[in-house]
Amino acid sequence: MKDIVIISDLHLMPERPETIALFLRFAEDIAAKADTLYILGDFLEVWWGDDDPATGYQVVFNRLTKLVTENNTDIFFMHGNRDFMIGNALAKQCHFKIIEDPHKISYKGQDILLMHGDTLCTDDIEYQQFRKMVRNPEWQQQFLDKSLDERFQIAKSVREKSQQSTSEKNEYIMDVNQAETDKVFIDNHIKLMIHGHTHRPAIHHKNINGHETTRIVLGDWHSTGSYLHLNASSDLQLQTYQ
Repeated sequence: MKDIVIISDLHLMPERPETIALFLRFAEDIAAKADTLYILGDFLEVWWGDDDPATGYQVVFNRLTKLVTENNTDIFFMHGNRDFMIGNALAKQCHFKIIEDPHKISYKGQDILLMHGDTLCTDDIEYQQFRKMVRNPEWQQQFLDKSLDERFQIAKSVREKSQQSTSEKNEYIMDVNQAETDKVFIDNHIKLMIHGHTHRPAIHHKNINGHETTRIVLGDWHSTGSYLHLNASSDLQLQTYQ
């Protein structure tokens, strides 16, 4: 079977050079040896269009390209709530493929559902309304029609409001809604789900309608790297890279 590595929520940005350095080492030590790398969103802290000059990001983009062209690692990218404006131009430049959320893969004969995880947080009504707006193709086109400076100011304002709003919300609101999570398991006929977004790394087991299910939550990369490694000998344990 293929050797698969899954990561999420790196939140890379030039202002955090230590996190970029951590990813570059991870790419060399771990991802370069894998057949496939899945990035489940929020790879970048913010992105406002593929025409951005990407100052400070080129070393990251070059490493993604090297993973594919020199290390023969296939890369699949899923949009998160921070980098949903990543488009086909950047995907082509870095040689990764954009996948929909959710996305099914097969592992040891069973289906796994990969998600970013934000759609599970249905108690956060304010965020879900925002998500619906910014994922609308018409809104995105109107956003891209603005100048880079205008987009930067909009993205900066949205980020600041998000940080303020997050600080004022109860913790449970920003976590997954259990009823919604159960529904996703049932509707997709799966027993294993992997996602990020909540920054609450853990492995959850639950019996749903008589079936034992597992939900693996990847952690963020603000201090150490969180990843999942799937291969023939894997026992589904979250791992830390530092």
